Amino acid sequence: MLPSKDLEIYGIRKIRSGKVRDLFSWKNELWMVTSDRLSAFDYILPDEIPAKGIILNQIALGWFEKTSLICPNALLSEELPEGVELPEWEARLMRVLPCDPLPVEFIVRGYLVGGGWKQYVEKGIVGDYSIPKNLAYGSPLPEPLFTPTTKAREGHDQPLDEKTAKNILGDNYERLKTLALNLYLHGKNYALKKGLILLDTKFEFGIRDGKIYLIDELITPDSSRFWLSEEFERDKTACAHYDKQIVRDYLEKIGWNQQPPIPRLSQQIIKEMQQRYKEVLSRLFPERLKKVTALID
Repeated sequence: MLPSKDLEIYGIRKIRSGKVRDLFSWKNELWMVTSDRLSAFDYILPDEIPAKGIILNQIALGWFEKTSLICPNALLSEELPEGVELPEWEARLMRVLPCDPLPVEFIVRGYLVGGGWKQYVEKGIVGDYSIPKNLAYGSPLPEPLFTPTTKAREGHDQPLDEKTAKNILGDNYERLKTLALNLYLHGKNYALKKGLILLDTKFEFGIRDGKIYLIDELITPDSSRFWLSEEFERDKTACAHYDKQIVRDYLEKIGWNQQPPIPRLSQQIIKEMQQRYKEVLSRLFPERLKKVTALID
C-alpha cells in the first residue's frame, strides 16, 4: 500500500508487491509493509479486510520476539526512521536485513486438517510419512511432520519429497528441518497457554553471510491454521477456523471454480474474518493489540 507522499524524497524505492506485502528498499535495508489485501487459491481477492495488515504484522512481530533465541530473524526495527513521516505505514512496517530467500516453504503439520487430511483420506499418508489408520479429522498427529513445498512466485506450491528437498537445501537440510520443527513446537505450546490450537504453519528462511535467518511473516492466521482450544475440547470435528480457512471454505461453498472472475466476499465474511484475526492477536499478544486498537477500530 503506497502512501500519499512521494517516497523518493526519503530515498525509498519500491521493489515489488506480493499478494499481501509490499517490498521496498531504503539504504541497506528492506522494508516490508503489510497491506489489507487477501489472497486465496493463489488469487488476490477484490475485497480487502480492514486493518488486516496491522493485525498480521503485530502477530508476526510478537512471534519474532518470542522465537529469537531459537532462530535469529531478519527484523531490524518496526519503527520508521527519524524524519520519515509515513503515517499510513504505522504498525504495518518491518524494516529487515536483506537475505537470500530459500526456495522452499517449510511447512509443519501437527494435526490432521487441510491438505494433510485430504492426503490421509486418499492415500493413508501425509507427505512422506505413514500415519496410523482410523484417525479422525482434526486428530493430533503422533508427532509434528515436516512437509516442505516449493515456493512458487505464481501458481500453486508443489510438495517436495525428502530427497528433492535435500537436493535443494544441501547441507542445511537437517538443520532447517530441526529449526522448523522446534519453532512449531514452541509456537504450539505458547499458543495453547493462550487458548489456541496451532494446527499447522509454514516458515520461510533466508541466508546472509552463511547464517540462517527467519524471514517474512511468522505464525500468523494467513500462514497457519488456528482453532480455539475450548472448541477443540468439545468437538474437534466442528471447530471454527481463526485463520484464512474461513475464506477458502466460503469460496468453495459458493461454488467458485478457482478461475477468473474472482468473486466478491460477503460483508458478513469480511466482518467475521477481521474479528477472528483480531481474536488471535488479542489472545497471543494482548499488549500489542492494546498498542494498535485505535488503528483497528
